[in-house]
Amino acid sequence: MRRALQRLRALFGREPAGGPWRATDPELPAASAGAPVASASGLSRWRLERELARGSMGTVWLARHPDDGRPVAIKTVPLGPPGGDDAARARFRREAAAAQRLEHPDIVRVYEVGETDRLAWIAMELVQGHDLSRYTEPARRLPLPLVLHIGERVARALQHAHGRGVVHRDVKPANVLVDIGAGRVKVTDFGTAHLSDAERSRSGLVLGSPSYMAPEQLAGRAPDARADVYALGATLYHLIAGRLPHEADSLARLLAAIAHEPVPDLRSLRPDVPEALADVIALALQKRPETRYASAAELADDLRAVQALLDTAAAGPAHADVAGRDIGHEGATSAGNDADPRHNAGRR
Repeated sequence: MRRALQRLRALFGREPAGGPWRATDPELPAASAGAPVASASGLSRWRLERELARGSMGTVWLARHPDDGRPVAIKTVPLGPPGGDDAARARFRREAAAAQRLEHPDIVRVYEVGETDRLAWIAMELVQGHDLSRYTEPARRLPLPLVLHIGERVARALQHAHGRGVVHRDVKPANVLVDIGAGRVKVTDFGTAHLSDAERSRSGLVLGSPSYMAPEQLAGRAPDARADVYALGATLYHLIAGRLPHEADSLARLLAAIAHEPVPDLRSLRPDVPEALADVIALALQKRPETRYASAAELADDLRAVQALLDTAAAGPAHADVAGRDIGHEGATSAGNDADPRHNAGRR
């Protein structure tokens, strides 16, 4: 914690003066015309309290809202020097501003965004729970009806964003937060993908999260809503099968597999998966975007239809107790007993 605060102080040039540390008012670069970036005093209004988590692309802090003191999360992402990638900065401003306009119960709310010459930051809703990464492990797999329910809600959240011209570009388990006990599902990190891409480009790494990325996105084409559909399909595949659609021992082989090799049929890994569900996931993971679901809404509708099939085919009380129930009902999954109070902090 001490070293983390020292790094943040170095960015803003001020020592704490007792109590929760506040950032000073850094000088902001000129914003592009029409880009509603927060003012220079924006970040200093939010009382930073402690670091929640740190990932490869930034740090998440617990802070307090300046108006009513409620807890919020502030994600800070280091920027390259001004002028190093002005196009990426401009895209970040546009996408972050668009993310502020998204109002959906299953999307993490963005309160404010801003940047300095060395740091971008996003103040957003603080969400309790876990990201879906923990449930990709074979020993922690969620029941199929629950996976379908989560997938449908994520798909409808994505459709809301797509309808407003916002493509997530980095859908993956780490960017979906769930609180099983509270029945909460939240998609997060809208508006940061372009910024992450720029940072990864400078360090020579592939853009985004390649294991979940659509082939056309890996090939450098501008992603549209169908790329998010592919990424959600890969996420659901991982949750159901306990492994990724494509796995390889090197990045080069992974990219080649995503581009050219067929995805193993889900039923070859989990014989209990209904044929209808395997077909839905296979359609979401089509190599060519024109043969994929045309929208996230179509994927959501088919996931709901498969849920209905599972309900109809339920053969016993144990299955009926789970099928068709909303996320978070007691007994739906052993994960509901987890006590770890993680928030929207541990994303990569």
